[in-house]
Formats: sequence, structure tokens, C-alpha cells
Amino acid sequence: MSAAIKDLLIGSSNPGKIAEIRAALEGLPFRVLAPGDLAAVLPSITESGETLLENAQLKARGCAKASGLLALADDTGLEVDALQGAPGVRSARWSGGGPAENNLKLLAELKALGEVPRTAVFRTVMVLSEPGGREDWVAGSCEGLIPRQPQGQGGFGYDPLFFVPRAGKTFAEMDLREKNTLSQRGEALRRLRKLLERW
Repeated sequence: MSAAIKDLLIGSSNPGKIAEIRAALEGLPFRVLAPGDLAAVLPSITESGETLLENAQLKARGCAKASGLLALADDTGLEVDALQGAPGVRSARWSGGGPAENNLKLLAELKALGEVPRTAVFRTVMVLSEPGGREDWVAGSCEGLIPRQPQGQGGFGYDPLFFVPRAGKTFAEMDLREKNTLSQRGEALRRLRKLLERW
């Protein structure tokens, strides 16, 4: 007898992120829903946490409570060594603008420092939350370098500026399958998949 299909709400409106999650969880007995798939509009949740985990918890708990569904939310931070770990937990809103402005700020900040190491780490924390309070979380990380200019047209966010040495390309130059194999979100999703199998 096959397992009953259960709804899993993704607490994000980012189509690239939703596509990565759907691809990684394919084959599990979960129907992955985006906020736009719901009849009701989810409330806006402010990322006021001091850590990636706190922000992911705020979003997952808020989505689970508002929808009555099992919810998954994540927060991702890019930590650049030469910038003392910035933008970190503020990665998505670092410049006060969108992804293009964030990328421009990153390049400008590193250029102003001159010849410095351009090593960085991408980190993702994912939280799974049920309306009744059951909760768990997973994390993933990926080491890379910040190139001097954007490379690639795919992905989203900082992907054109995150070069993965073992692949010889940025996240923005990878297809979805390769990115999910190498990225910090892909690592977290593999752990999430095992977690969902137990749930």
C-alpha cells in the first residue's frame, strides 16, 4: 500500500528556490506547494533573527500556523572571509535593493580592499515545522571563491558570483541537477529528504 500524499508548503516565493526543492524531493510522498498555490494569502514574515536558523524558524512556524500545513522554510547566507563574514545573515537584504544591487555591492566592497583572498562559504539552514509544534532542521554548506565579475546566466541571488573550484564554474553556470549536487542547499536538501522519510 503506497503512502498517503501529504502537502508540504514552501515558505518562499522565489521560483528558483522552489524548483530546486521540488527537484530534490521528487519521488517522496509529498505534494510540494508554493505560496501561490494556496487560496489564502500568507502573511509577510520579517526576517528579524540574528542567525540563519532563527530566520528559517520564523518563516517555517509562521507559514505552518497561517496555512495549517507542514511548512518548510530556509535562510541562506553568503559569508565572505575578507569581509569578516559579511553579508552573512543579511545576505538577501544587504544592499537595501534586489539581487543585482547585492551583487554590485559585493564586487565593490572587495574591489575597495585591493588584493585580498576571495574565499567564501555559502550556508543554508532549513526548518520543517508542523502547525502542532513538531519541528526539525538541517543545514548545508559549500566553499567557493568570489570572481571579479559575474559569470553565467542561470540561478538566482549571488549565484553568478559564487565560483566552485571543484566544478570549475559558478552556480549560475550550472544546470539544476549539477547545482543541487554541489550547493549548500543541495546538501541541506539531501539531509531533509532523509528527515522527511522518517516523518
